[in-house]
Amino acid sequence: AAFVTDHAQRVDFYCWLQWLLDGQLQAASGDLNVIQDLPIGVDGGGADAWAWQETLATGVRIGAPPDIFNAAGQDWGSPPLTPWRLRAADYEPFIASIRATMASAGGIRIDHVMGLFRLWWVPQDASPADGAYVRYPSADLLDIVALESHRARSVVVGEDLGTVEPGVRDALADHAMLSYRLLWFEDEDPAQWPQSSMAAITTHDLPTIAGLWTGTDVTEQAACSDASADELERGRQSLLRRLVEPSGLGASAAVADAVVAAHRLLGRSPSLLLAATLEDAVAEERRPNIPGAATRGNWCVPLAVRVEDLPSHPTAQAVAGVLRAAVCGLRSAVCGDDMG
Repeated sequence: AAFVTDHAQRVDFYCWLQWLLDGQLQAASGDLNVIQDLPIGVDGGGADAWAWQETLATGVRIGAPPDIFNAAGQDWGSPPLTPWRLRAADYEPFIASIRATMASAGGIRIDHVMGLFRLWWVPQDASPADGAYVRYPSADLLDIVALESHRARSVVVGEDLGTVEPGVRDALADHAMLSYRLLWFEDEDPAQWPQSSMAAITTHDLPTIAGLWTGTDVTEQAACSDASADELERGRQSLLRRLVEPSGLGASAAVADAVVAAHRLLGRSPSLLLAATLEDAVAEERRPNIPGAATRGNWCVPLAVRVEDLPSHPTAQAVAGVLRAAVCGLRSAVCGDDMG
């Protein structure tokens, strides 16, 4: 309270910025139902951490243990909410986050939804491999998400990728939360994926279609990690099989053909939501983020095509056509030919 009083003008300025951004988002989205992303953590030096400092743990950060995708584990750099302090605060920080993210949105995607059940805490000055899981009151948190979703008339997608302990997906389904299905992760045909899911090819943390097809993603990973070239190439071939075998693509197929074929596979899914990335739509080889690559310039990869040029981009148009046909089915002709 003292800080707000002493710095009222500065605090008001940032509140005004948030209000302005909210208005611009509503104006830009129009009648579209935008699905917002709820991150797993907050910036330790940001407004959220300042406002909720009584409920955040100190001396630790959240991350992920080592696995086949990240041999060293992951350190996400965010301070975790302390479960017992969160309960003592009547879950107000969590409720406020859910409400703010759902405001003016048609839905939310909860990043690393396993964080509602447990989080990997990494001690300060230690490596992710030295961390440990800390349990969270998942029943209460899931009930809160369900209640706020009902109030906001908002769909909820739980990002349940990677290491998911038994019972989690059943708990999500019991609360009408959509699961996540990725072409790069699933062995079964997309036509067999559950309807109560959001289907996609990749995520911001995984290779783009073009990066995988050309092998440039392996080259970039090799420059950012200690993994051997053979290990990375084996991982690439494992992902490629999920595209090549069901689509019948030849090894010499053009990148654009691989992009369209992947989205055609995605279109087989009965999932309630289909998601595609702009990076894939324009055959961008670089993924937005390589976890753990601190010096790579993550989240700073510019799109090679201007937004204004997307309606005339041939690959983007082909992808839009494939997804439109998948969504509209036999009524695809009625939906028109222009990219929406």
